[in-house]
Amino acid sequence: MGRLLVAVLMVAGSLGALCVGAVGQAPVAGEPYTIPVHVDEVSVTFNALDEKDKVIEDLQLSDLRVVDNGKKMKRMISLRKQSDLPLRVGIVVDTSGSMRTSLWRTRRIAAALSAKILRHQSDQAFVMRFDFGSLVKQDWTDDSAALDSGVQRVAEDAASRMGGTALYDTVYTACRDKFGKELASGPETANFILLFTDGIDNRSHALMEDVIDICQQTHTAIYIFANGEKTFRDAGQKVLQELAAKSGGRIFYDNGKNEVVSNLRLIERDLRNKYVVVYKPEGFKADGSFHKIKLDCPKRTAFIFTRTGYYARR
Repeated sequence: MGRLLVAVLMVAGSLGALCVGAVGQAPVAGEPYTIPVHVDEVSVTFNALDEKDKVIEDLQLSDLRVVDNGKKMKRMISLRKQSDLPLRVGIVVDTSGSMRTSLWRTRRIAAALSAKILRHQSDQAFVMRFDFGSLVKQDWTDDSAALDSGVQRVAEDAASRMGGTALYDTVYTACRDKFGKELASGPETANFILLFTDGIDNRSHALMEDVIDICQQTHTAIYIFANGEKTFRDAGQKVLQELAAKSGGRIFYDNGKNEVVSNLRLIERDLRNKYVVVYKPEGFKADGSFHKIKLDCPKRTAFIFTRTGYYARR
């Protein structure tokens, strides 16, 4: 690429930077003089449903209102609709001691995903297990038999590993290495992690903000199938709720009903067809703080589903 440096615009809600030219060097004869330009545009993906729980197909930019950190956004740049996107799924399974008794449920949900949701040749998935470390058990594939085998083998070496759970490190690694590096040059896809864990982390070096930041960079939402019913006393559930909300995903609780397929269909509806709105915050500061987002549609009846905010990357 010679003297040209191009940094990726993080359009998943983080601050992006576009730098063209070699900073600190004099321009070469015959080359255009260029300077670094900071682009503080925020991109938010969302779903819109009507009062009958049907997807709204005809939203316009003028229908929307965005509030960023309590300020109504005046510079709305664009709105586009994405349709029938291929899925890219990371099935990420906690195989630490506290989760081994629920592996049967994990395998049942993963099998339903493979059989009912994923489309051969267009969709792909991988399987990763974790406890104090992580390991890919099945790399990207569109082969349902290979995917099922990876899920069945997910904990085959669990008995010999040390204790501890590195949840944040694992999700960060999955986003960076599987969605970031390997899919960076591919077509537009709907990326998500299907996470099976109790939310306990006692070994990670990464923080919550690191995880959400990498989710934003790689356009990856986190969907979680939690063990047990919803409770307000469980510290692990609070972590999972935050991961899902801030990444733009959802959390499903085990209430004893057979709702696995309907929940997976809900994930598919969320991801295959969605809107992307781009706006420019006023007085934006790349200070690493979390910006809360409120996106609604005051001119018509619409229920908006999106992530709760983004980190203004330094």
